[in-house]
Amino acid sequence: MDLQNVPQEGNKTLGGYRKAVYARDAGGHIVVAASNGWEVEEIVTSQAVEEMRSLAETARQNAINGLSSTLEYWMYARRMDLLLLAQSTGIWRWRIRRHFRPEIFARLSPGMLKRYAEALGLAVQQLQRLP
Repeated sequence: MDLQNVPQEGNKTLGGYRKAVYARDAGGHIVVAASNGWEVEEIVTSQAVEEMRSLAETARQNAINGLSSTLEYWMYARRMDLLLLAQSTGIWRWRIRRHFRPEIFARLSPGMLKRYAEALGLAVQQLQRLP
């Protein structure tokens, strides 16, 4: 994209901040330019955030009903998916899915709980309960 075409429409999801994007200047060089974002980006981001909220609420209800562990809720509440949580913790996805089972999650070692808590930005005690 050319420097003069960098979107400046505004994006409420950026919270008033600007972000850096790459653009080509008049001399043909790639430079970093500040952008206020654009409407399409705002719509897509809002939809993704709403989807995460929906998944978190479903996981919360499943945890309340004993169908899932609190780990699944916190994963979605922190806007992560299975792949991102696996990458953040170094734990295989199949093991994380297994840890979604309440009876398995209840038996996790303190070290494993700490790995999850650190990746999710929580205290271990917070990870083990719903808000």
